[in-house]
Order: sequence, then C-alpha cells, then structure tokens
Amino acid sequence: MLTLSAAVRRRIKRLHRPPLASPATIPRSGCHSHSNCGPREAAVSHESLLLRLQSGPVLAEVRRSHAALLVRGYRRSTVLSAQLVRAYTRLGDAGLGHALRVFDGMPRRNSFAWNAVIKGLVDAGRFSEALERYWDMVSDGSVAADRFTYPPVLKACAALGAVEQGRMVRENIEREIARGNEVPNVFVQCGLVDMFAKCRNLGEARSVFESMGVRDLATWTAMIGGTVHEGDWFEVMALFNRMRSEGFCPDSVIFATVIPACGRAKELRTGMALHGCAVKCGVGNDICVSNALVDMYCKCASLDMAASLFWSIDYKDVVSWSTIIAGHSLNGMYHSSVNLFTEMLSSGVKPNSITLATILPSLSELKLFRYGKEIYCFSVRNGLSHSEFLVSALIDFYSKQGLIGEAEILFELTPQKDLVIWNSMVGGYAVNEDSDSALHALRSMQKVGLRPDHVAVVSVLPLCNQHSRLLQGKELHAYAIRHSINSVCSVSNALIDMYCKCGCLEIASKIFLMMTERNTVTYNTLISSLGKHGHDDQAFALFDLMKREGIFPDKVTFVALLSCCSHAGLIDKGLHFYNSMLQDYKISPDKEHYSCIVDLYSRSGKLDDAWSFIANLQEVPEIDVLGCLLSACREHNRMDIAELAAERIFEQNPSDPGYHILLSNIYASAGMWSNVTRIRTMIEERSLKKRTGNSLI
Repeated sequence: MLTLSAAVRRRIKRLHRPPLASPATIPRSGCHSHSNCGPREAAVSHESLLLRLQSGPVLAEVRRSHAALLVRGYRRSTVLSAQLVRAYTRLGDAGLGHALRVFDGMPRRNSFAWNAVIKGLVDAGRFSEALERYWDMVSDGSVAADRFTYPPVLKACAALGAVEQGRMVRENIEREIARGNEVPNVFVQCGLVDMFAKCRNLGEARSVFESMGVRDLATWTAMIGGTVHEGDWFEVMALFNRMRSEGFCPDSVIFATVIPACGRAKELRTGMALHGCAVKCGVGNDICVSNALVDMYCKCASLDMAASLFWSIDYKDVVSWSTIIAGHSLNGMYHSSVNLFTEMLSSGVKPNSITLATILPSLSELKLFRYGKEIYCFSVRNGLSHSEFLVSALIDFYSKQGLIGEAEILFELTPQKDLVIWNSMVGGYAVNEDSDSALHALRSMQKVGLRPDHVAVVSVLPLCNQHSRLLQGKELHAYAIRHSINSVCSVSNALIDMYCKCGCLEIASKIFLMMTERNTVTYNTLISSLGKHGHDDQAFALFDLMKREGIFPDKVTFVALLSCCSHAGLIDKGLHFYNSMLQDYKISPDKEHYSCIVDLYSRSGKLDDAWSFIANLQEVPEIDVLGCLLSACREHNRMDIAELAAERIFEQNPSDPGYHILLSNIYASAGMWSNVTRIRTMIEERSLKKRTGNSLI
C-alpha cells in the first residue's frame, strides 16, 4: 500500500508542474514512474535534447523532444526553450502555432528565441505580426536585436510597403552601430537596400548602397532590381557595368532582371550583347534567362529571334509559352498568337491566369467573342477567375467588343477590386466614349479608398478634348498636380493633347516646357497641333529641338511635318523631310506619307508632279492616295489626270460608290454631261449606294 500511495503522490506532483506550452503540445504517452522508463529514456540529457531539437525534421519528432524537455525538468532552460521555438518554426504553418505558445510561455527569452519567432512569422507571410513582435522586442529591452533580427524585419517592411517603419528600423541599426553594439553587416545593409528599393525610395536605397564598404551579389541584385522597377534604363546599365568592373560575375537572377529592361527601352543591341554575356557566364540555357530573352526580343519587334530562341528551349514552361504568345500579340500577329496558344494546349502545358490574360487581346482584335467567353469559363472551372490580372484583361476584352454591360457585371461580381481592375473599368468606359460613367468611376474609386493613378488619368483625359469637357480636363490636371503624377510623361502627353485639341496651345506649350522627361509622343503631339494651327515655324523649331535632345522621330513625326509643309505650301521643305525620313532614319513610308506628298503637290497646283510621284512608286498605291489626287483634280479642273486616277481606283475597288460620285461631280464641273450620264448609269447598273450621313445636331 505504501508503494502504491507513493507512486500516486509522485504522479499528482508531476501533473501540477507548470507547462511551457498548452497541454495539447504534450504527448499523452510517456513514463509514469522512474521504474517504468527504459534505460535510453532515463539517459536523456541536456546535450542530447539540444542535438535532437537542432535536427528535428518532422512535427512528431519535435513534439517528442518537447515532451522530454518537460518531463526531464529542463523547462526553465532558456537555451533549450529557444531551440524548441526554432524547431517548431522550421516546420512552417504546422509548427508555428506551437512555436508561439512555447515562446509566450518562456519566463526569459534570449535573442535566439525572438529571432526564431520573427523569422517564422515572416516565412509564413504574417508580416504585420512579425513587425509587432519586433517592436515588442525593442520595447522589452532585455535583449538587443542583432544581424539575424534585421533581415526578416526589413523583408516584412518591404512586403507591406511600410517604408516609415523601415526608416525607424534603419535608425535603430545606426544607433546600435554608433554605440558599438553592432558592426556594419553586409546582410543587414542588403536588406535595407532591398527594402527601400521595393518601397520605391531609390534615393535612400542608393545612400545605403553607396555607404557599404563591402557588397555581395545579392546587394547588387537588389539595387539593380529597384532601378529596373523605376524604369531608369541608363542607370540600370551603369550599375550593371559597374558591378562587372568590380569583379562580380552576374548570375541568372541579375540577367533575368536586366534583360527585360532592354525590351522596355527598345535597346535591341544592348539586349543582344547581354544575350552573349549570359552565354559566356554559363547561364544562357537557364530557363529564366531564356524567357527574359524571348520577352526582350518580342518587345524589340525581333520576332524571328524570339521564335528561334523559344523553339530552342528544351523544356518550355508556362512562362515561356505565355511570353511568346504575348509577344506575337504585341506585334500585331494575332493569328499566330492564337495558333501558339492552341499548340501550347496540345503540348500538354496547362495555361495559368497570365497565359489566359495574354491571349485575350488577340481574340479581341480578331473579334472572336465566343472564344473570349470560353476563356472566362475555363478560368472559372480551373479556379483562375480570382486573378486580378485576368479579371482586368477580361474587362478590357468585353469593353473593346462594345459589351460594356458584361464588363460591368464581371466588375461587380469581383469581390476584391484592386487599382488595376478599377483602371480597366474606367478605361472600358473611355473606350466606349462614355465620359460621364468614366468620371463617375473615378470618383467611386476614391470613395472606396483608392487613389486614381496615372493610368486612370491618361484613360479619361482623351474624353475631355472638346470645349464642352475642358472644365473636367482642367480638374484632372489639378488632380494630377496635387498627387504629383503630372510629372509622369504619359500624363503630360495626354494633357498636351487635350489642351491642343481644345485650342489652348499656350497652356500646352507651358506644360511642354515644364516637362523633365519628353519622348517621341510628346513632340509628335505638339508638332502636329502647331502645324494644324498654322504655326509652321514653331513646329520646325520643335523638330530641331527634338533632334538635339537625341529623341528619334518615327513615322508619326514625319506625317506631322509633311502635313505642316502641305498646309503652308512648302514643297521643297516637305520633300526634304520625306527624303530625310528615307535616307537618314531608314523609315519605310506608309500611305499617310504618300498622301501627304500628293497633297503637297496638289495644293500648289502641281498635279503632274503628283501623278508622276504616284506612277513611280514601287508598290501599288492605296485608294486613299489616289483619292487625294482625284479630289485635287476637281479643284484644278484636270480631267486627264482625274480619269487616270479614277481608272486605278475602279480597278482596285469597283464597288465603292464614293469615288464614282466624285468622278461624276468632276465631269459635271467641267460641263462633260455625257460622261456624267455614263457614270450615273454605271452606278445604277451596279446598284451602288452611298451610305447616308447622320447629323449630330
């Protein structure tokens, strides 16, 4: 009886010991008395428990170690408890709850335990909780943060965009260094660079970067990646070259970061040089690098190179297929894009939400509405319809088909609407020229706590290019100034276009002069408007400034210049621009350029030169070019050339009633009534009817 009574008392005493964690974490099986424990269990020591906690691979093993820690009386060991916390956090979501309970039950915590909990929360994506634990650690004051604390904390700041907290963390780091408690550490400094870069504070990222005595490849990657995100192409290449000059060999991550920037900047030669550099560094066959190269070649309109590289990839993943599909769509090869999508499905690669979003623009351009609906049904069946990127693409697809009602339904059914989805809805109204709904959507966006960005403003500004909407345009201009997006080049371009079309050239010119960054679109818009308003000298001066700033003109630039010369009657200057386009800039002319030259000759009455120009073209002139000459023949009463031009037009399109009626009117103006009767009879015999015009009044 005494033996039994002693055993019961020992059992009750053991049950009343305070646990380190919740009872759920303690295994139910175990030794009830020393007499029942095997020799191996009895021999569990502090050192053996430490080894087991450091190498525990699965939850069951860690829980057994936890039980042994409690049973053997090591519950007050800060070192063992901290190792237990770390062991649980290494198990991910399955162990994080146990880790937090053990941590909260510790009477004393060392830096190892704090670091383990913070890192575990960051690894689980619980960034806000991780920052709360860090500030608890700071306010506790019993232990100091160290070089293992800061990298996950900074990662949490970057993920949340919490730049103010990031600055406070930086102050703490610098304070500890000043006190001599810490020394500058490359991993901590790399975390600061990465955090500031991801929070789009490139100036602060650079200040940390330049202050580093030693930099590793990860630091260079963070700095270059942040600069790529900001779109500063020249700085990206300067950093890349500087990194190589300091003896670093770029890895696949850096190449996959820099190469797409070449595509966005249309720097094909630099992109090809990077391609060769990647091959030389031994990462040319890396799938991420290959995908980046395909993307770069597509964006630089080198589809042959992109396709050749794509088909050389041995194991094409979904990113490879999505990139080549998007590339063909971007370059207007919509049928090829759809064919590639079909081939991707045949090859057994399952599309993701990005793939589906990239095929939708091609389906839209080809008016394949039914297939677009099938894409939506496929996304619902496969659980992809929640993707904000895909929802945005679907709204764009429906809007461009004129199905704004379907776009609105999809928008309303989307529970989580981010800025991109709102922008798509605003853009959808703009595409359908519904200015009231577009402006209402902008206001609604603000009511739900989202701030319209430059994309939304650029979408709506073209709707304000009439005097009746000028007030709303000025309101958008004021909004852009208040929220510091007027410095974005696309916003300034849209404002210049709006003011020019409303006849406010002085305001447009002021915006132009205040711009710190200008591109080809900026100059094209202002040159075209100045020419239309008869300010040809200012237009030509602007073109000279464009060349001095190193901005290359495109086809639109020369259409604007030729049109300006045509309205001003400057034949020699117009021909000079045309020849410069061909010889200096190697730009192939389109029908718009041919029409401008014909109009240039025609306005000056030189119809023979205009006909000679058309006759000497290496390609068959389009009807619009011939029609331009035919209209001039009526004004100058040149029946000989009118008949030649009309003959060419009727060969290409015998069923167009407009040019038949124009030729009939030319004969009537010349008093050639028999020819008028002949043309009218031809119109009746062929049942040609001119479409009735509609007045907006």
